[in-house]
Amino acid sequence: MSYTGPDFDVPQPERPGRLRRGLLTVALAALVPGALLGWLVYEAVGDPGDGSDTAGPPSATGSPSTSEEPVLPSYPGQDGKGAGPSPARTPSASAPVASGPLKGKVVVIDPGHNTGNFRHTAEINRTVDIGTNRKECDTTGTSTNAGYTEARFTMDVAHRLRALLEAQGATVKLTHDGDSPAWGPCVDERARIGNDAHADAAVSIHADGAATGDRGFHVILPAAVHAGSADTRPIVSASRDLGERIAGDFVRVTGEAPSNYIGGGTGLVTRKDLGGLNLSTVPKVFIECGNMRDSKDAAALTSGNWRQKAAEGISEGIVSFLRGS
Repeated sequence: MSYTGPDFDVPQPERPGRLRRGLLTVALAALVPGALLGWLVYEAVGDPGDGSDTAGPPSATGSPSTSEEPVLPSYPGQDGKGAGPSPARTPSASAPVASGPLKGKVVVIDPGHNTGNFRHTAEINRTVDIGTNRKECDTTGTSTNAGYTEARFTMDVAHRLRALLEAQGATVKLTHDGDSPAWGPCVDERARIGNDAHADAAVSIHADGAATGDRGFHVILPAAVHAGSADTRPIVSASRDLGERIAGDFVRVTGEAPSNYIGGGTGLVTRKDLGGLNLSTVPKVFIECGNMRDSKDAAALTSGNWRQKAAEGISEGIVSFLRGS
């Protein structure tokens, strides 16, 4: 995620909290319950290839993520002005699945940014209401130094994640898919898609654009916000549960360490400046899967094999949350 756009606030001082032993426990776990299923789906979906994406110009280097007060729990496993209306709502939805442990559950996947955003700067720069204030509609996102874009990464992981969840019976909706719409959607619209779907869980997928040497993933949880059109109080607890489960399974399946530059080593951060969280009425989190500007993290993010593991880790966290196990 590029923090030079809609969801950037001045960082607040971090205050340490208590960190129980769950992270080390899951990090040392040797078994990956969903690995076989994930590999089969991976074989079916196919690997779009490793290496760099040079289809469009990379965005400027993003500044490091900023946090408010990091949460330190254990891991259990509207309209804007100036550019006209938002693009038409065309979220991708899976066909209902007849059976599976997640039958009847709805999951909304929000692939961060859009590969067409850099062609529509006027549209994405217009501001929208995020409850606490107004922010830009969207940003172009970041990229690796070689030009593999965050937008391409997030869409690839979203497709893999959708296949894994559908295989277990879930109905899956994407906030956008491929080139539809051509830009955006705006951050308020992304939240609204999850709300309108009455999603049981929603996850926004990103990769960070921090400084070289900053490494690791982190999951962003919604703060308790009650201002303007935003009221996250009903979803804070459930979103934290969802985020903790995703973080625990992500570190176990991918081997990616929690961020060394935000979150105090927990891989969890709470924020109140993200429109996609502020306006959500369903349990929702963001995950920054790694830092695209660090060469070691970039090597993982550009690997199809690693992206499959990333999708598996996120999927297992979602499944654990939905099944309450």
